[in-house]
Amino acid sequence: MEIRVLKYFLEVANKGSFSAAAKSLHLSQPTLSRQLGELEKNIGKKLFIRSSIRTALTEDGMFLQKRAQEIIDLTQKTESELRQSDSFIGGNIWIGAGESEGMRIVAKTINSLRKDFPNIHVHLISANATDTIERLEKGLIDFGVGVGGIDLNNYESMWLPTAHADGLLMRKDSPLASRTAITPNDLKGIPIISPRSESLRHRYEQWLGYSFDSLDIVATFNLIYNAAFLVEEGVGYALTIDRLVTTSENYPLCFVPCEPKMEVRSNIVWKKQQVFSKSSQKFLERLQELTSDSTS
Repeated sequence: MEIRVLKYFLEVANKGSFSAAAKSLHLSQPTLSRQLGELEKNIGKKLFIRSSIRTALTEDGMFLQKRAQEIIDLTQKTESELRQSDSFIGGNIWIGAGESEGMRIVAKTINSLRKDFPNIHVHLISANATDTIERLEKGLIDFGVGVGGIDLNNYESMWLPTAHADGLLMRKDSPLASRTAITPNDLKGIPIISPRSESLRHRYEQWLGYSFDSLDIVATFNLIYNAAFLVEEGVGYALTIDRLVTTSENYPLCFVPCEPKMEVRSNIVWKKQQVFSKSSQKFLERLQELTSDSTS
C-alpha cells in the first residue's frame, strides 16, 4: 500500500463522497475511483458501499480507516523527528493520558520546558490505559500517563508524586452520600457504573471479596467525565478515583472513599529501549528534575 493511496482512501472515508474527496485532493473523480479500485483489488476486500446519497465504509473499510490513520500519523511523526537538525531543539512530543492528577506535574514540565525551548509542541491524547498502551506499542505516542492498569514489567516507568483514593461518585441526595466510607456490602443491590478496563474490574473484585459480575452494572465507561453526567442524572453510582470530577459545594455530586482503603499512584511509562527525539528526551529530563524537586 502506498502512503499516497492511503491518504486518498482516508479523504473519501472522511468526506463520505468520491466527488467531494476528488475536489479536495485536486484529482479527477475517475482517477480517484481507479486508484481506490486498484487498492480494493490488491487487498482483495471491498472497502466502500456506494450509493447515490453517500459513500459508506464496509466493515473491512472501517478497519482499514483506523489502521491507515495510524500509519499516516506515524509517518508524519517520524518525518518531523528526522527533519530536526543536530543543534535544533523543537518538534512534537506525543503524550497519551488517562485521567489523573499526574497530569499536573506533566503540565508544569511542559510549561517549564517551553520557556527554554519554545519550538517544542505537545500533543495530548486522552485515553484509558488500554488505548494508551496500544498507541505506545505502535509508536504513535512517546509517553503514557495513567493510574494503574499497566504491567510495568514491560515498560520503563517513573512514579509521579500523586495518588488517588478509590470510591463511589454519587449524587449528594443519594442514601449513601452521608457515609464517610463505602464498604463492599454497600455495593450490593445498587446500580453501578463501572470502568470498562478488565484490570480495574479485577482490582475492584479483590476489594469486594465476591464476584464483580454479581453487581448490578447498568453502564460502563473508559473516562469518567462523560460518566459523571450519568451519575448526575441518577442512572447509578460510578466506581472511580477521587479528584477527577468537581464535587465542591455548588456541584450536585460527591465522592465517598472505599473502606478498606484503596489507593493508586500515578505514573508515566515509555517503551523499553525507546529511542527518543531530542524534544522527548528533554521532556523526560525536565520531568525527572521537577519530580525530584517535589519529593525532596
